[in-house]
Amino acid sequence: MSRNHAMSLLLVVGLLLSSSSAARVKQIKAKPTPWTIHVPKPGGATTRSLGFEHIWLPHGVTGAESLAFDRQGQGPYAGVSDGRVLKWDPASPEGWTTFAYSPNYKNTPMCTASADRPDGAESICGRPLGLQFNPKTGDLYIADAYLGLMKVGPGGGEAEVLATEAGGVPFNFVNGVDVDPATSDVYFTDSSTVYTRARNTEIMIHRDTTGRLLRYDARARRATVLKAGLPYPNGVALSADRTHVVVAHTGPCQAFRYWLKGAKAGHYELLADLPGYPDNIRRDARGGYWFALNREKIDAMDPEHLVGVRVDANGGEHEVITAPKGVTLSDVAEKDGKLWLGSVELNYVGLAS
Repeated sequence: MSRNHAMSLLLVVGLLLSSSSAARVKQIKAKPTPWTIHVPKPGGATTRSLGFEHIWLPHGVTGAESLAFDRQGQGPYAGVSDGRVLKWDPASPEGWTTFAYSPNYKNTPMCTASADRPDGAESICGRPLGLQFNPKTGDLYIADAYLGLMKVGPGGGEAEVLATEAGGVPFNFVNGVDVDPATSDVYFTDSSTVYTRARNTEIMIHRDTTGRLLRYDARARRATVLKAGLPYPNGVALSADRTHVVVAHTGPCQAFRYWLKGAKAGHYELLADLPGYPDNIRRDARGGYWFALNREKIDAMDPEHLVGVRVDANGGEHEVITAPKGVTLSDVAEKDGKLWLGSVELNYVGLAS
């Protein structure tokens, strides 16, 4: 790898963990921003601008990396930088309330401190990344980068650690998660067995391929490896028909699918080449998927800054979201015709329509 290419990779993947600007007090306010959705069509793309609201996170926290809604449609719920999962309730005076936290959180002073957390605090306090509810039970499943796969009941509170290893290999960087509502099995990723979240840039710099796709069997209460040797597996989503799992690979800018049923069961195949570096995946309302993008590919010829792409069930690109330079997205969650936007970097959740 050339020195220039290595520096380019550092620039791109550094966006994944960069700090946000000074935190602000909680508020909602409409603010026009040049966000757009482009819809490719024969003869030229069409464009529509997005109305945009900033929903500020509580003072002192950032990084709503993943967003989820419960079975009553309430939320979003968001895992943030101090290790908590917060719930948005516009009717409450505070707006955001604490919903869940790791077993270490309340008993560790550095976790509950309002500021000046030491380096390495998140490895103790937890760093919730992927979130997904089981609509049948109301349980929230949490992919915590350091503590493993966790679960908390519908009432919230202290999360239970379900699994910390699979196949005799400890989890090192648990990242994306989705739940099969029919079986309550959980699909999730361990992005690398070598590099932790704190060193995530090195996954791409060194082209690490030790990531894994895993399944937690709800009845047997254990995790197993579905596919190993993967390059930076990140977001994961179960298909609407439950026949396969889609996995986002950040470094290669690709999406693959692992077949669970049918003649292809056990096969891992390319679904789509993506126009940028993907994070979380969410099913859309039309049988396809939204991929949040940290940014467009390094060698992209288009000057626009891409932060999201929607593909159909076969991987065909249908829409892309562009945003101002410097903005990165980690999640695009579609609900009631609106897009909720999360970022591991920012101190707000976006609402676009």
